[in-house]
Amino acid sequence: ILTIILWFGFYAIVVLSLNIEYGYGGIPNFGRALAVLMGGVAVGGLMNRILINIFKISGGIIEASGTVKSIVNSIIAEKPILGIIILLASLGLAAVLGWVSGALFILPSAKLSEDYLAITLLAISEVTYLISYYNVDFIGGYYGVSIPDVLAFIPGMQRILIFTIILLLITFGCYIFVEKLLNSPYGRVLRAMRENEFVTKAYGKNVMMLRVKTVALGSALASLAGALYSFYSVNVIATSFSRVEWTFYPILMLLLGGAGNNAGALLGALVFVSTKILLITYKFEITSALHLPFQAVWLEYILFGVAMLLILLYKPEGLIKEKPIFTKAVKKIVKAKQNQK
Repeated sequence: ILTIILWFGFYAIVVLSLNIEYGYGGIPNFGRALAVLMGGVAVGGLMNRILINIFKISGGIIEASGTVKSIVNSIIAEKPILGIIILLASLGLAAVLGWVSGALFILPSAKLSEDYLAITLLAISEVTYLISYYNVDFIGGYYGVSIPDVLAFIPGMQRILIFTIILLLITFGCYIFVEKLLNSPYGRVLRAMRENEFVTKAYGKNVMMLRVKTVALGSALASLAGALYSFYSVNVIATSFSRVEWTFYPILMLLLGGAGNNAGALLGALVFVSTKILLITYKFEITSALHLPFQAVWLEYILFGVAMLLILLYKPEGLIKEKPIFTKAVKKIVKAKQNQK
């Protein structure tokens, strides 16, 4: 149960970020893994180098990260406030780096149509992933880098419980923020752009800048998930940020729960994560009971692939249907009409 809640927290943040871009704005970001990777870069690359310089440790990023981890963990064990400072500073760095990278990488392709935009963002994401994987001086490449345990003052299994609680609080904060942001005139403009770009332009809106701002915002949010995942695993390795785990799965979650609906995005993430964790946990029992000619872990890809096809064909609105946006101005009009009746 704790594992389900933990992974729900990671994926919920990413799915909410996708809902801003695709669910509301109609921007098919097939490069979502890039923003999550930026969260790992903020922790494993930027924060690590800051700590390495503070403690004046020499050597490459891979060796130096292991040394600085031991030093910082011993300090955090006695002074927990340092762990909290590193966590908050890293989340701030991740949000800024995600915002900047999202804005920069969407700029060359912001004027493209949906199909070409999706392919371009996927290509940019893959190139960045390969650079981070094969360049060991970036974030350790295929070796990875160690990072401090910000909860080093908490012993044993209690660490995972406390980390899960912190993650859920951050996820809840992200949900409130996205809910307030999208139930506003900004959310209505995004829906207008999604439905018809030409009408949006006719009303004087700059569609290109709207796309840039939206992807930057979504990327900043998704980068938080990457940073939190890095702190959970206490290391950063490029293979952890694959396009399947952090792009295609979140898209499936959003379609399952209902695009353009934040509650649906959370429900889709919960259903998906619960199914995935149960398949992994009981893989041997499932293989034996169904007499499968392969391991049940491969059943995950089959089931989720079939699920996506069925959703697109028979229930494209998802588990929770999209609802109209009621801004404060609209609520006043509706209330005035009800009073007149």
